[in-house]
Amino acid sequence: MYSYHKRLQYPISVKRKDMRMAKYIISQYGGPDGEKGAATRYLSQRFSMPDERGRTLLTDIGTEELGHEEMVCTLVHQLTAGASIEEIEKNGLATYYVDHGLGIYPADTNGVPFTAATLQSTGDFITDLTEDLAAEEKARTTYEHLIDLARDDDVIYPLLFLRQREVIHYNRFKELLEIYKREFNKNY
Repeated sequence: MYSYHKRLQYPISVKRKDMRMAKYIISQYGGPDGEKGAATRYLSQRFSMPDERGRTLLTDIGTEELGHEEMVCTLVHQLTAGASIEEIEKNGLATYYVDHGLGIYPADTNGVPFTAATLQSTGDFITDLTEDLAAEEKARTTYEHLIDLARDDDVIYPLLFLRQREVIHYNRFKELLEIYKREFNKNY
């Protein structure tokens, strides 16, 4: 059961349009290392965990990733609010606009739609947790790249928050993986 609170985990209030950043940030919604993939991956993998600790952790983090999707979508929406056709074309978003207008659609920076082919759920809890560690590191790296490209604190601070949550998720997965390796005598 999920409980939805009508607020973001971190407040977002972008004051200036920035179509360039919107084009980049959308990848953290539907790109190969984005929040949609993370949420789906973790909420699927939880069923292969050997005990309630693992199921709970993957449910908690998967649910939080849904909140991160909402934050990324809010950033993109605020960065594109009121954009003119000229601005859309100038920033390379015309092909996106043709299919989606200024709506939010899960895609990467090149406009390639989200695909479940980027997900992994093997049924082996050690393999899946190792995959999750890599996923969190890839997301952290992507947020760092976005932070490097951002020019406005209204965008940078939410991205810093999201990057830090990736680090926390990585550490929680790492702790659980080490416990499972000890308890289940998995020597890798």
